[in-house]
Amino acid sequence: RTIWIDCDVIQADGGTRTASVTGSFVALYLALKKLKDKGTIDNIPIKDYVAAISVGIVEGIPLLDLEYAEDSSADVDMNVVMTGRGNFVEIQGTGEKSVFSHQDLDVLLGLAQKGIQELIVLQKNILEEQI
Repeated sequence: RTIWIDCDVIQADGGTRTASVTGSFVALYLALKKLKDKGTIDNIPIKDYVAAISVGIVEGIPLLDLEYAEDSSADVDMNVVMTGRGNFVEIQGTGEKSVFSHQDLDVLLGLAQKGIQELIVLQKNILEEQI
């Protein structure tokens, strides 16, 4: 069985792909909880939380959760998707206007991990349950 999630981000200032991943996880959980509450499924088949965030380098400065103007002028642009346990689901990065070093990558992934941890705390607060 497959669940397809189609997400439209209605309002954003950059980061629409990452917003759709983070929001879609919440929507999926709520939909599955509704099925469980109705007795359609026995348990919620989710193993871990999932959230995503953008990071980048703009004018030599590493930034978290780029807004549109930053994203448009970024030297390096990256989207990172991680689980609640800190495992990577996806890393998509591009040297838009310049190349980036291994050290830059480490800094950006560290920023992303901190940001995603904050997003997962928000998801947990919204869902009020632990997976």
